[in-house]
Amino acid sequence: MGREWNDSQPIYRQLRDRVVHMILEGALKEGDPLPSVRTVAAEYRVNPLTVLKGYQQLVDEGLVEARRGLGMFVTDGAGKRLLQGERQRFLKEEWPKIRATIQRLGRSYIAILAAAAAAPDVSIHRLRYEDAEDELADAESARRRSASSGQRLKHARPTVIESKKSGGAT
Repeated sequence: MGREWNDSQPIYRQLRDRVVHMILEGALKEGDPLPSVRTVAAEYRVNPLTVLKGYQQLVDEGLVEARRGLGMFVTDGAGKRLLQGERQRFLKEEWPKIRATIQRLGRSYIAILAAAAAAPDVSIHRLRYEDAEDELADAESARRRSASSGQRLKHARPTVIESKKSGGAT
């Protein structure tokens, strides 16, 4: 955990967010104990009640459980629940901004994802090609639904892209 605090939110919330980040990154796995309240309070020079409040939020969210006399432990499935929540947050808050940017660029989602996946110098190069195929299937399904209802969708059919994996057009 980093030792810097910012003034944008309470310290207990920042502690909670740091533990969540550690779970998502795999530093804390299911069943692992959290550092004790006293240890964290001493290390970060914060009130133990502040640490306890941050930990209590994690308990309330079902990510951590208190075991009497033993401490706090990461619950089974905490990582999956966090990932699901992060995905939902991304789709609700971030994706609309990204989608609008892509539309302003005049490119299809699949062409952008394929270009990013093929470019070794792009930070999202780890995207799997299958993700682009899933997007293509979703676009095709939306096109069929709109065709059956008599509506026309813009960008429902993406442009042809080259696959480095297969070497051919998809």
